[in-house]
Amino acid sequence: MTEETVHQDAPAEAAPEPPARPARPARRRAPKQDALLIADVATARAGVEQIAEPSQIGPGHRVRVEEDRLVVHLFECTLPGYRGWNWFASLSRAPRSRTATVCEVGLLPGEDALLAPEWVPWSDRVSPEEKAQEEQERAEEDAAAAPADPAPGTAAEEPAAGGDGSGSGPQDGTGPSPDGERP
Repeated sequence: MTEETVHQDAPAEAAPEPPARPARPARRRAPKQDALLIADVATARAGVEQIAEPSQIGPGHRVRVEEDRLVVHLFECTLPGYRGWNWFASLSRAPRSRTATVCEVGLLPGEDALLAPEWVPWSDRVSPEEKAQEEQERAEEDAAAAPADPAPGTAAEEPAAGGDGSGSGPQDGTGPSPDGERP
């Protein structure tokens, strides 16, 4: 073995770590406004018309720049029940391209849109009066479902009055009724 080979097989010494730098807050630059995408309202409107009738798209229009070469066109929604909502179409383009592409379309709530309230579990929504009423109804149902225990020697064990005790006849429901019909 030569000296070079031994030197290559030896474990490498750990390189000293550079001194720690103080953490700086990450700066985020504002995205560049893309004049081509901002001006292409026709493509954005055509994208929204793929999911909505033209009569459902109002005259109100805004543009929001999301990233470099990515903008969102917002159109007023005129659907009944959707006051404050906006149809949107996001447009993008490749670098050096002059063609805008519709990436996504949909419906978004605006700042003054009517939204459903947050879901609250039933146990938190119900009032104490409703809880008491439900417990009372449950107790009544339990009482009605429980079998009644007649005391020994009551009318439940004795034959019906006027019967001969044989069990035939209208008293036990097996014979014809007084008007001649069977039960």
